[in-house]
Amino acid sequence: MTQIMTQALLSVANLRVAYPQQSQRDPVWAVDEVSFELKPGEKMGLVGESGCGKSTLGRAIMRLLPEGSTVEGKAIFQDKSVFELDSLGLRQFRGEVVALVFQDPMTRLDPLMTIGDHCLETIKAHQPQLSKSAAKKLAIETLETVKIPANRWGQYPHEFSGGMRQRVAIALALLLNPQVIIADEPTTSLDVTVSAEILTELTRLCSERNMALLLISHDLAMVGEYCDRLAVMYQGKMVETGEVKSILYNPQHEYTKSLLDAALHIQDVAESTATIDRESPILRVQNLKQYFTLEANLIQQLFSKSKASVIKAVDDLSFDLYPGEILGLVGESGCGKSTLSRTVLQLLKPTAGKVEFMGQDLTTLSPQTMRSQRRQLQMVFQDPHACLNPVMRVGESIADPLLIHKLATPTEAKQQVIAMLKKVGLTPTEEYYRRYPKELSGGQQQRVAIARALITKPKLVICDEPVSMLDATVQTQVLELMLALKAEFSLTYLFITHDLWVARFFCDRIAVMNAGKIVELDSTEKIFTQAQHPYTQKLLAAAPLLAN
Repeated sequence: MTQIMTQALLSVANLRVAYPQQSQRDPVWAVDEVSFELKPGEKMGLVGESGCGKSTLGRAIMRLLPEGSTVEGKAIFQDKSVFELDSLGLRQFRGEVVALVFQDPMTRLDPLMTIGDHCLETIKAHQPQLSKSAAKKLAIETLETVKIPANRWGQYPHEFSGGMRQRVAIALALLLNPQVIIADEPTTSLDVTVSAEILTELTRLCSERNMALLLISHDLAMVGEYCDRLAVMYQGKMVETGEVKSILYNPQHEYTKSLLDAALHIQDVAESTATIDRESPILRVQNLKQYFTLEANLIQQLFSKSKASVIKAVDDLSFDLYPGEILGLVGESGCGKSTLSRTVLQLLKPTAGKVEFMGQDLTTLSPQTMRSQRRQLQMVFQDPHACLNPVMRVGESIADPLLIHKLATPTEAKQQVIAMLKKVGLTPTEEYYRRYPKELSGGQQQRVAIARALITKPKLVICDEPVSMLDATVQTQVLELMLALKAEFSLTYLFITHDLWVARFFCDRIAVMNAGKIVELDSTEKIFTQAQHPYTQKLLAAAPLLAN
């Protein structure tokens, strides 16, 4: 056994990858001279900021790069060159030998197929000799290893929460008992409790089955908790590798030090300097309810006497938000945080209750009046693509709200956009004005989304997970920027996040949400030092923390 453990399962040597280019220039290496080995049962974390080449590395090993990409170097799996496999060998390699778990499970799941059909299709493609009943037995056992009960076999992806969909994606990866799993940001969009469950599950299965794991992430604390070894990537190169503890406690490379500093900086408690007027709230939410009815299909309606089931996404919820305050709203996925934000904005009409903004009940307004109110009430989304049109230049996207609300002429709008680009740190401004969203990094796109939200000079900004897709260094920059803009524009933020450390760094008060209700609301300091509710205590216990 010892001898197998020391022999590499997968070894990558001098790997270089360049994406297809329009012009005949020298190739731009997204991955540059990268070498590493993975042994059976080993868990290796790969960290670095967005755009450093982490995902490209994973896709290159799986041979999932776009047509026309340039690949140099070697990837050897048990003495076979991955880059020389024929189509049959490659199909066996993908799934049976190495399986990939993506950041967004919906890229792997077909919305028109049930979870059971997904499993059967995967097994049939690789093991056509298995009978349907044997395939179903294997699939159900595999789903149960990731805690998905058999009674969900006939359900569709949209009937699962984000965390459950990610479990399905892991089950699909495990079905063929692969020897290596490449997990690319598998928990980025999930809250701490679900992340902890999924990673505990993944690492447990790796130990049980002696599988190797390559965990690609921008979250240092998480990788530190679940991996044995750590590799740090920067600008396409692997700048540091070693045992997790030695890198976390004694980093050698400047970039690794800056990543650690940024992660620890977010975990510091910032002293609140906000002056908050507690007299009259800017936003008052009273007894708000947002219920959704899950209609049974026609056959079920005919043969079943049971009533359609009701989901109480927001369940009799009340809170006040004061001018100049940052109120954090935390809780796991599916607890109702995003539904609450959309109901406050009247993008969803509430089932019951009131939403008072600057003394006016928004629930009673006509669509036209509400539209004019929205210049005072803006939103920054988790994914900047939600508000950036891919065919519009950055400058046009930011100017759009000014023109929609008739707040400026096209010439005035351009001047205001240039000034705003400077404020959000996108310089030279003329160059960024002309760029398209796809020409920007994730952090730059989020800055554009913030600029677009602030251009109408709103009083209240609702931020829905605005930094969850960014790595620690960019996260810190965007949060510092939002604090600076808050002071300059006298903003009030309702800040939705599943990241407790970000909430602690950024918010004055925190409301903890669970199953549509606020179970605890207090100052940030009290939530972290004297949490009263068992659910808040559970959230805090699940959050990975870097030791200083």
